[in-house]
Amino acid sequence: MGLIAREIEKQGIATVAFGLTRMYLERIHPPRALFLKWPFGNPLGEPGNILQQKTLIFDALKLLKESRIPGVIVDLPYRWRRHAYTEPDFSQLQ
Repeated sequence: MGLIAREIEKQGIATVAFGLTRMYLERIHPPRALFLKWPFGNPLGEPGNILQQKTLIFDALKLLKESRIPGVIVDLPYRWRRHAYTEPDFSQLQ
């Protein structure tokens, strides 16, 4: 994941990785990453949970916009099936 992201970035396309094991994110050094303490196989959330998935996409786009430090890993506060999601305000990204 980190190697692929770095190669994509060399071509001028910004990337954000989602990781479920922080130790691996620290070792592979993707350009930007969001870390979640969630079950493996579910990096974008529960199937059918649209608000949860929109929130993660919003967080990824926000990181793309605001990130100034290469290799940054952001720990997201969400807990699997224990968080009430609201509609993200995508207008903040303009």
